[in-house]
Amino acid sequence: MITVFTPSFADESNTNAQNLTVKEVVARMDPSRFRVVMLGSGGADPRIAARPNTRILRWEKRGNTARILWHMLFHIPDVYFFPREGPLDAAFLTARAKLHWKSALVTYVVSGGLEPDTNRPILRRAIRECDVVAGNSRHMSETVERLGGRNVQTVYDGIDRRYYYPPPEPRAECGRPRVLFAGSFRHYKRADLVVREAAKHPEWEFRLAGMGEEQSACHQLAQDLNCGNVVFLGHLNATQLGEEMRRARIFFFPSEIEGHPQVLGQAAACGLPCVARSSYHPDYVVDGVTGLLVSSDDQMSEALNRLIREPDLTAQMSSAAIKHAEKFDWDRITEQWQELLELAVVRHNTHRGKRVSRIA
Repeated sequence: MITVFTPSFADESNTNAQNLTVKEVVARMDPSRFRVVMLGSGGADPRIAARPNTRILRWEKRGNTARILWHMLFHIPDVYFFPREGPLDAAFLTARAKLHWKSALVTYVVSGGLEPDTNRPILRRAIRECDVVAGNSRHMSETVERLGGRNVQTVYDGIDRRYYYPPPEPRAECGRPRVLFAGSFRHYKRADLVVREAAKHPEWEFRLAGMGEEQSACHQLAQDLNCGNVVFLGHLNATQLGEEMRRARIFFFPSEIEGHPQVLGQAAACGLPCVARSSYHPDYVVDGVTGLLVSSDDQMSEALNRLIREPDLTAQMSSAAIKHAEKFDWDRITEQWQELLELAVVRHNTHRGKRVSRIA
């Protein structure tokens, strides 16, 4: 049995995209092949809590790095899966190198901002030193290869069908047709552009799900532009977000910096044509088939206007999006991860054996 440690949280309430990915994978991993150790600060996802051969290490207010590293010293995992960029990850990489731990390293790269001038030393090190590395889109995998990653794989994030599935036919209407945005209110997410577009289409309702530091500025902008058709929904859980998606007509996502945002796949599974940026090449959207990918604010506006003015095109893309989303299946993706985890152990042990032979 392979022991896998991941610095990811098993908490049911944790909706961080990276934690969601790991929870979906762990919940499906074969417990007769993999023992899993995760972190936790609250109530665990019931699927993980009930999973055999699973241990959750408590995350406290302080002292976590030293305490968890001490645990690993006496229970060295076979695989360290999905390193982040925090003190624990940095400490593990150092201990692994200096103490010659047997742990294989499996790195998953899911976010952009990896340009040469970006200061992300822990992730760059995890890419260089890993036994297996994967990107969560074809574009991200190509980026990892340019950074020196070897034998790079592409492993998509799946779509949780408990929450994200097509609406009944015909799509239920709730007054004005809706455009939906979902994401954190950070500057690069460009929620302000959603509000500006709302001012141009008063016959549509624009609904924004999420929270963040730009939220107050967007509220003020809606007031300044006299937008009575803007609704701020705050934070939504998966059930609520799925319901919002099934009631909307279009998903408008003007974010400028992304890895491969899961929300685009979730929207597609709910039958929403997506308008998004082409800069990060999202595989969840097939340009001109399931949505529109553009490169500027002006093109974002033009694409949205086109979908609003051409309902037949929107309906056609909705059907295509539902079909396209079927390929992002968590069961299939989990089996891919299981094979890569086993491969990482074989590669690491082979490399260690060669190194020991040279020393001897």
